[in-house]
Amino acid sequence: MAKEFNNNDAQELTDKLVGINRVAKVVKGGRRFGFAALVVVGDNKGRVGFGTGKAREVPEAIKKATDQARNKLVRIPLKEGRTIHHDVKGRHGASKVILRSAPPGTGIIAGGPMRAVFETLGVQDVVSKSIGSSSPYNMVRATFNGLQNIQSPRGIAARRGLKVSSIFGKNKTEKKQELNKNDQTKKN
Repeated sequence: MAKEFNNNDAQELTDKLVGINRVAKVVKGGRRFGFAALVVVGDNKGRVGFGTGKAREVPEAIKKATDQARNKLVRIPLKEGRTIHHDVKGRHGASKVILRSAPPGTGIIAGGPMRAVFETLGVQDVVSKSIGSSSPYNMVRATFNGLQNIQSPRGIAARRGLKVSSIFGKNKTEKKQELNKNDQTKKN
């Protein structure tokens, strides 16, 4: 599902730094310090990716993470371009997340790493809850797991060989019209 995109798209991508860890390698002469960065990249229109980078210097680690995130962009279907289509759960390791669709004006109700994912994705209204481990790496991966399980009504209809309107069912007025038609045909 991950797709690569050309450099023309790179100009419109926004990136957010989720976290930096200082890590140490113990060697004979002491400790060698390095840095690990976690970055989320998106176009605010339904494409998002995350990447990790490790290096001896912070800017180099961030650059590696950003490059990896741009190469791992994924398209997520959005409802009305502002929220997700349906409620979904995601999981990675001990981190679990619950993502819920929200009405207009709700805003992004999400904690740290999840907020960065939603902001770069272009989601404006969503309610989310994280359960279990609050490790930024696992929370981002759990959020992506949940987002990749989202299916648009158009995709579901295509897979079933139906029209989108038949998936949603009939509303009350359509049911009344159908009943009236059936009554008229029985009278004739």
